[in-house]
Amino acid sequence: MIKTVTVRQTGTSVSATIPKEMAERLHIEQGDRLFAVETSDGVLLTPYDPTLEQAMRAYRRIAKNRRVALRELAR
Repeated sequence: MIKTVTVRQTGTSVSATIPKEMAERLHIEQGDRLFAVETSDGVLLTPYDPTLEQAMRAYRRIAKNRRVALRELAR
């Protein structure tokens, strides 16, 4: 779905409103946090936290290599 949104001045920032139908379909509610990611095609709004994914990738790598140590620590 493609919708046009208008950017408005809000204090010293700018804001854009997500249309109600789109927000409902994507399960976005008031107070939800979205991440604005600059891409070569523009801006991507996503609930996905890229820093969390990096941390999880590092954890999985460590957990695979140090499985026995982590099991002992869990006891």
